[in-house]
Amino acid sequence: MTSKHESRNSQCYPASHRARRPRLWHVGATNVPYSRYTLHDYIATSSDDIYADRQVRLIIESDDHQTVGICDIVRFEPQHLRAEAGIVIMKPYRRQGYAEAALGQLAHYALSILHLHQLYAVVAADNEPALKLFRKSGFSYETQLRDWLFDGHNYADAVVMQRFL
Repeated sequence: MTSKHESRNSQCYPASHRARRPRLWHVGATNVPYSRYTLHDYIATSSDDIYADRQVRLIIESDDHQTVGICDIVRFEPQHLRAEAGIVIMKPYRRQGYAEAALGQLAHYALSILHLHQLYAVVAADNEPALKLFRKSGFSYETQLRDWLFDGHNYADAVVMQRFL
């Protein structure tokens, strides 16, 4: 990792009672918020085994243990040794190196613990900050998917980015 937070040891921790904010729904694959009950139920019933759950969700913390965002591995496919990576950083903490540090740790975890061959991300084609982040984190542009994302009113293109580990 080459982020300025590398030495500050920002960490990723399992997600707990953090609810998704409506303004972020368009960046994910769900169109409803996670209620506290839903998240509590997920945590209570999660096997803590990515092979069973096919996902792992992590909270990104600063050195002083402030939550700055969330990153996750979803759509885990053990047969093909790949998974989708996702990340959201809260607005006050953006462009401070947390996202790059977290993606670096996520890639290291995916390679050294899960033994994955690749990670991929599906990013809105007009989300330049996210595209730049993933490129900087070793992901390459693979293809564009037309009308892939729907916000309830309009369709938007998405870009598939891929990183071989």
